[in-house]
Amino acid sequence: MRDAITTLIGTYDVAGRYFDRDAMERLKSYFETGTARVQAAAAINGNAAAIVKRSGSRLFEELPELIRPGGNAYTTRRYAACLRDMDYYLRYATYALVAGSMDVLDERVLQGLRETYNSLGVPIGPTIQGIQIMKDIVKEQVAAAGVSDTSFVDEPFDYMTSELGEQDI
Repeated sequence: MRDAITTLIGTYDVAGRYFDRDAMERLKSYFETGTARVQAAAAINGNAAAIVKRSGSRLFEELPELIRPGGNAYTTRRYAACLRDMDYYLRYATYALVAGSMDVLDERVLQGLRETYNSLGVPIGPTIQGIQIMKDIVKEQVAAAGVSDTSFVDEPFDYMTSELGEQDI
């Protein structure tokens, strides 16, 4: 797993170049949001169970067919698996948020997810919707923790939904 800094250094090292103005601006931006990223992670970690529970409840309110007979979250086992997956997405989104890099999402979440879900008959659409719901709830929690600009919170959640949505499913 790489963070924004090691990724930037690696890119310039491979090219045999010194940092230019663009690299310096990217470093400056990353460090300027560092405290907010840590505050956001603390807010998420302190409320993770509640975030997942609220996200699941809202998803099932919006898509009640998921918890009806024949739905993908019907039965206690499947319902619990859905919430477990949401917790998994939240945890790795938090890692990516702090790192300022989406590499961990590619390595630990997205690689093989489509194949796994397809083999289990899990639809991707509700997964994407659940991730977006979770993003909204996380932004509320982060704002309540005193972070005024929560726009950086969007990146890992939007990255996951974009990557899942662009795949041929």
